[in-house]
Amino acid sequence: MPDDLYQRYMAAHRANQEHAAACFTCTGTARCPAGQRLYDRFAVLQDAYLAAQKKRRP
Repeated sequence: MPDDLYQRYMAAHRANQEHAAACFTCTGTARCPAGQRLYDRFAVLQDAYLAAQKKRRP
């Protein structure tokens, strides 16, 4: 079973993707305030998940 960090990371990714698909303001380089918050949350969780993966490697 995936760990909690991975689940939160994937949920943030889904939320970011769903928002980007539905928002007429967000583009690949510019985001509305709500889109920016979702993207920032995704980026923080992605960085944390990748850092945890690096620690697990021998």
